[in-house]
Amino acid sequence: MISRRSLTVSFILALFLVGGLVVLAGADSPLTPEEELGKSIFFDENLSINNNQSCASCHDPEVGFSGPDSDINAHGAVYEGSVPGEFGNRRPPTAAYATQSPILFNDKGTWTGGNFWDGRATGEKLENPAADQAQGPFINPVEQALPNSDEVVHRVCTSSYANLFKQVWGPEICVSGNEDMAFDSVALSIAAYEASPEVNAFSSKYDQTFDGKVKLNKLEQKGYALFRGKGMCHRCHISNGKEALFTDYTFDNLGVPKNPGNPVYDVDPNFVDYGLGGFLRDPAENGKQKVPTLRNVDLRPDDGFVKAYMHNGYFKSLKDVVHFYNTRDAKPRCESMGIFDATAATAIANDCWPEPEVAENVNVDELGDLGLTEEEEWAIVAFMETLSDGYLP
Repeated sequence: MISRRSLTVSFILALFLVGGLVVLAGADSPLTPEEELGKSIFFDENLSINNNQSCASCHDPEVGFSGPDSDINAHGAVYEGSVPGEFGNRRPPTAAYATQSPILFNDKGTWTGGNFWDGRATGEKLENPAADQAQGPFINPVEQALPNSDEVVHRVCTSSYANLFKQVWGPEICVSGNEDMAFDSVALSIAAYEASPEVNAFSSKYDQTFDGKVKLNKLEQKGYALFRGKGMCHRCHISNGKEALFTDYTFDNLGVPKNPGNPVYDVDPNFVDYGLGGFLRDPAENGKQKVPTLRNVDLRPDDGFVKAYMHNGYFKSLKDVVHFYNTRDAKPRCESMGIFDATAATAIANDCWPEPEVAENVNVDELGDLGLTEEEEWAIVAFMETLSDGYLP
């Protein structure tokens, strides 16, 4: 068995042997060899039971490494796995900027870090939450559905990029007996790609204001001021200067209603997503979900494309999200609506909000009755639209 130390490779200033030539990886290449390997794995549909689903199937670059199907987003927002008819119970979180999250820890009662909406990819196994997260979908029966980690390794070791896998992690990585180490190496490679400038580009309009290339217009500037002030968005979506990540990696119960379109209710009509509390088995954390980055929050291929928001995809527009933050506690409950009638659009049309999916531990200090005008809501939306990568002045 080869040790992890023998597999450790420094790629930024490392020498990488390619076709008999020694190349300085990272000097001229947009991706290092490990990042390029991780990208190959990330987009490989053969790493699923029916050879039809890759990581990118639910985390597509065109929409900020999140769910790429407008019709799915417009309804349940939960994506079908490799096996037809098999679904999870949450919408895909963005994979962009996820590698910045620390290993899950508790500081004075506040949980911070980890990956997945409920933080269960703690980062303790591989000292990297993104790598811990990357191992989950391969062997999850409602996602890529491979029978075990050995099968993942076998498919990588017989893939078109198998030689690169061996070059990066050593020629013995595909030798029988090293399957556990190889599975870890697969995940670490994916995390390396997710940490690359291709995924974390910092190329939005907001970012380019720091280079003096562009300026926010008046509405966007107003939105930024509200974001950091009256709207209190900055309290959780930290926006301090250049390369701000727009999250504090903590967990919150925002009082989001159940999403009537979630396919989980076809299997279990009484399903309740307890989030972090469910993972930790701690009622004091029930209903709390990971605070996501707002980077690429509005990135989409065209104006008609629907994106879904919150852990369950309940909201279908940023304006509706901001309106909910602003008025959740100022409007009455939608008492006459059953769960399967209470979509966000229906609730807004009836000037009410459905009850929270989880009623305990709801954050009432930083949202609920902000007193924003509709113009101010739109201004905050306008600012968040400046956070999409790939902006061309």
